[in-house]
Amino acid sequence: MKSALCNRFFILLPWILIVIIMLDVDPRRPAPQLTSRPYFSPHTVGCGGSRVPLRRSSPGRDAAEKRNESRPQLQPEPRLPTIYAITPTYSRPVQKAELTRLANTFRQVAQLHWILVEDRATRSELVSSFLARAGLPNTHLHVPTPRRYKRPWLPRATEQRNAGLAWLRQRHQHQSAQPGVLFFADDDNTYSLELFQEVTSTRKVSVWPVGLVGGRRYERPLVKNGKVVGWYTGWREDRPFAIDMAGFAVSLQVILSNPKAVFKRRGSQPGMQESDFLKQITTVDELEPKANNCTKVLVWHTRTEKVNLANEPKYHMDTVNIEV
Repeated sequence: MKSALCNRFFILLPWILIVIIMLDVDPRRPAPQLTSRPYFSPHTVGCGGSRVPLRRSSPGRDAAEKRNESRPQLQPEPRLPTIYAITPTYSRPVQKAELTRLANTFRQVAQLHWILVEDRATRSELVSSFLARAGLPNTHLHVPTPRRYKRPWLPRATEQRNAGLAWLRQRHQHQSAQPGVLFFADDDNTYSLELFQEVTSTRKVSVWPVGLVGGRRYERPLVKNGKVVGWYTGWREDRPFAIDMAGFAVSLQVILSNPKAVFKRRGSQPGMQESDFLKQITTVDELEPKANNCTKVLVWHTRTEKVNLANEPKYHMDTVNIEV
């Protein structure tokens, strides 16, 4: 009797094991992945071109990612336009102080490329070393102003601004225009960071108020129903564009589409260079008001007071040559 029961047990045992294995397998559970892909931060390049470290995985994070696998993937954010700031500069006692103020502001702006143009036949050691330590994407140019144009009543920085425009056109001549916007940042201006948020949405030419200019607390375009209809200014309201050099920005596409648009020497009067330039690329009706319909001042024309160095030659000079 015992022998018969044992024979039946061993005959049924394999079938029992097969049934147990089949019941243990869950056909709805996905098979484990053989390999895992490393995760890269959306910003893969940091300062100095170094790659951002890979994100380390953890059990909790891996479980969360598995739960989100079935969710639709988010679309990547549109690329921010590059902001090109053209800054003419010349040698004077306060030059480094002015550039330092600008650099401290520009360093906080995403996607900004600084085009610094010296009024010199060669690059100066002061500006070259300053830019090397500034921690900003930059281009260092130089072009001298002819001596015959260095008179108080003649327009200034014409050659330097045109050199910046020429560099931009040459850089993009063999490639499709990348998203970009240009403005002219004189080295005696002071900027609110809010302005750069406004600038990035420029489609063609945008405008805004400027503080401490024209003998008034501010000058600004007058806006009605979202359109510029006039100018609040302290000097020559009859100008086609009664605006300061710090009060407008131009899209890169407009600059490239108008290769002959430059700042003029012949026939241009002091205070008229803005109008002479803008007439070549836009009309008043096309201007895009920024800064809450041109009711907020986000840039100031803060001319630095001329430094008094009367005591410099009267006393013994320092034995250490300190750059100021």
